[in-house]
Order: sequence, then structure tokens, then C-alpha cells
Amino acid sequence: QVQLVESGGGSVQAGGSLRLSCATSGRAFGSYTMGWFRQAPGKDREFVAAISWSGNIELADSVKGQFTISRDGAKNTVYLQMNSLKTEDTAVYYCAASTVISTEASSNPSLYNYWGRGTQVTVSS
Repeated sequence: QVQLVESGGGSVQAGGSLRLSCATSGRAFGSYTMGWFRQAPGKDREFVAAISWSGNIELADSVKGQFTISRDGAKNTVYLQMNSLKTEDTAVYYCAASTVISTEASSNPSLYNYWGRGTQVTVSS
């Protein structure tokens, strides 16, 4: 069983930065692909970023140059650094883990079999 706990969300003004963290239980963290997804009010959940165990990274076009994803194997934690935040980045951000894929950084949510409960990010103008 894998448990994911997100933290680091909050309220920030446009142009500001936040770093989300996702602490993961499970001894095989190093073999998981980890991802971040978000869901804005009234919208479907969308892919944000993913990182494989080998360091392959995939970012949504909408956040390239703005967000970065990284992982710390020693801490079993994945991070999402969000810079130059915009009001349209307001959403609940979810961390996800895949024990199905490991070398691929996938944007396909159906490949992720464990999900956190989400952390709210609110960006005001």
C-alpha cells in the first residue's frame, strides 16, 4: 500500500511562488513514477507534471518554463516548484504514484494507481 500526503498549498498573489511537496510511504518509492495533477472548479482534472524513477520528466505545455518537478529519494518526496503563478493556476493539486510504470513520465492519469487527497492552491490578482 502506498500513501501520499501533499503539503505546501496556500494562497498567493499572482507572480508569487509555492513549492508543493508529496511525501510517500512505501519502500519502493525509487521505482515509482510520480505525477502532479490539478483540478480547477468546474473543470476536469488535468495533468501538470511527472517524473520517472530514472529522472525522465514530462510537463504540461501550460506550465513549461513556470513549474519544475523533482524528487528526493532519501526523503521519499516529490516536489512541484511553481513560479510566476497566475490566477488560472488556482486549483486543487493532487500527487499521484504509479507502480505500473517506472521509466516513463506519463500524463495519463489512468496509469497512476495511488492518489493523495490534494492541496488547495489559490492565486489572487
